[in-house]
Amino acid sequence: MENEENILGTEKIGKLIQKFSIPCIISLLVNSLYNIVDQIFIGWGVGYLGNGATNVVFPITMIALAFSLMFGDGASAYLSLKLGEKKKEEAAKGVTNGIILSVIIAFGICFGAFVFLPNILAIFGCTEALKEYALSYGYVIVLGLPFMMIGTTLNSIIRADGSPKYAMTSMVSGAILNVILDPIFIFVFKMGVQGAAIATVISQILTFVLNSMYLKKFQSVQMTKKMFRVQKNIAKKVSALGISSFITQMSFVFVVAAENNLLAKYGQETKFGSEIPITVLGIVMKINQILNSIIIGIAAGAQPIIGYNYGAQKFDRVKRTLKTVLGLSVVISTIAFILFQTIPDKLIAIFGNGDENYMEFACMSFKIYLMLCICNGIQIPSGIFFQAIGKSIKSAILSLSRQILFLIPAMMVLSSLFGLVGILYAGPVADGLAFIISVTLLFLEVRNFGKAKTISTALIDDTSTDDQLQKQIIITVSREYGSGGRYVGRLVADKLGIKFYDKEFITKLARETGLSEEYIESTEQKRETLEGLNSGYSVGMNVADELFVKETELIEKLANQESCVIIGRCADFILKNRNNVIKVYIYSDMKDRIKRAVDIYGLQPEKAEKEIRRIDKLRANHYKYYTEREWKDHNNYDICLNSDVLGVEKTAQIICDVVKEKEATLVEA
Repeated sequence: MENEENILGTEKIGKLIQKFSIPCIISLLVNSLYNIVDQIFIGWGVGYLGNGATNVVFPITMIALAFSLMFGDGASAYLSLKLGEKKKEEAAKGVTNGIILSVIIAFGICFGAFVFLPNILAIFGCTEALKEYALSYGYVIVLGLPFMMIGTTLNSIIRADGSPKYAMTSMVSGAILNVILDPIFIFVFKMGVQGAAIATVISQILTFVLNSMYLKKFQSVQMTKKMFRVQKNIAKKVSALGISSFITQMSFVFVVAAENNLLAKYGQETKFGSEIPITVLGIVMKINQILNSIIIGIAAGAQPIIGYNYGAQKFDRVKRTLKTVLGLSVVISTIAFILFQTIPDKLIAIFGNGDENYMEFACMSFKIYLMLCICNGIQIPSGIFFQAIGKSIKSAILSLSRQILFLIPAMMVLSSLFGLVGILYAGPVADGLAFIISVTLLFLEVRNFGKAKTISTALIDDTSTDDQLQKQIIITVSREYGSGGRYVGRLVADKLGIKFYDKEFITKLARETGLSEEYIESTEQKRETLEGLNSGYSVGMNVADELFVKETELIEKLANQESCVIIGRCADFILKNRNNVIKVYIYSDMKDRIKRAVDIYGLQPEKAEKEIRRIDKLRANHYKYYTEREWKDHNNYDICLNSDVLGVEKTAQIICDVVKEKEATLVEA
């Protein structure tokens, strides 16, 4: 955040989008084209049945990709977070755990898929006519899964290590080799779909080798052999950080599985049969993925620009960035719409020839299924926009709405009513509904820019600093909302004549990051339950992560300088290894907390309990996410006090007494 501060807040929007978006677009396009190349050569060398076979094998690859991205993106985020906290050894362990998890799951999926491949293909809609081709292609692809998965995991980690060009080069090298080898194995060696699979696996091995070679020159951390073992807590954290990438990929698996089975069922009732619909719609979806890759690349590249300026309350720059992203995305989607509607026969011809029924269904699919593809230019950027500004629930809804909430149910309902053509119309129905939700949420959000003001509950730091302690002692205070914990901390600081830190953190963070105090106060120490369902288009730390890192640095700095009371912010965890820290947890009965929330914070009596529980949940999520501990676990603290039973004055005095006893032991030592 600091390094890009001047650029993100001052540089021309167009130049920023060009700088950040182009690399994203290239990476995503390479991934999309990787799968399409096989189908082009198979279509010309084998025929449409060969392409149909690759479509029923494709979900297996997507499942493997989901796990590899979960471990790769999770390890990348863990690496960035721990480096920000200046914990290089922990960062290295996160990387090694991500790699080891990928290796274990890769070989597990490889073994399971190889043994049960016929059964798995049946689940994904494989017909008797496609079975021979699918098994021939699938067995080779499955054997190559470990190389693909580990290579993909390493690719994410390499980008996070500060070498995106190397990561891109390894991917592009594999893609180019695939283009070269496909025609050789298919046309020269006459190996058909099996040859295409061999070409793909060899290309994946190249990417794997190039990425593995990079580990010897890793820049940010130093990994040792001892680190290459699974550590349960770190493995859980890495997986949790990458869960959004996993969910995003798995949603496509469910769509393809449902779609293939419905196409096989209703296709056999028409002149097209089962195989033509499965083949054609698989190709149509992959061509549409090229469009989506460009749009995602534009929006994901703009994510840090939007996030920074939103936090700095430069709403005019946020609006201009959003307007530019939406404008570019709509232009791209409009061009795609024109192509899909006017030359569908030319597009499908790229993937080989077919009979009259094949071409007829292909034209129907492009014109009907992608009828509202223009909506993608709004829906996709909207989800990424909400992710950028920290609105996790809205982002999760938009990210999953089209695929899971609308497309699959629409396919099931419309196919039962209208047969095969109903499956095609499910596409525009899902696009249209997702578009309506996106526009509505986007309009409401932009309309309220700058209107909502945070009512500060932080106390102004006017504490006396007539330090009465002979030894340096830090008191951390965690507290339930409405328990009076902040006021107790203030009283302790006053009684001991030491500094009290709450509002000061926000002021210092605003000064160091360029973000507004209002934004920081409304964002820090709050993590929504659904935040893990975000699309995860960014690699590394988000704004909340960077705020936590800055707070960690400040807490450690203060702990080195002076005695003080620190409110919240996981300070008990951050300073857990220091012997001059007293960790306090303040709680209270709900009835007392409601009364305090109404009297002091001005909450409405009928809504107070709900708001208290909501804020406590956000604090617990935040604490769990960054510490891997339970917020209310008494084992985390030295003292747990009920402020309702004791009263705030008595609670503060007990803490002061404990501090004096602690000081005595430090003096003796």
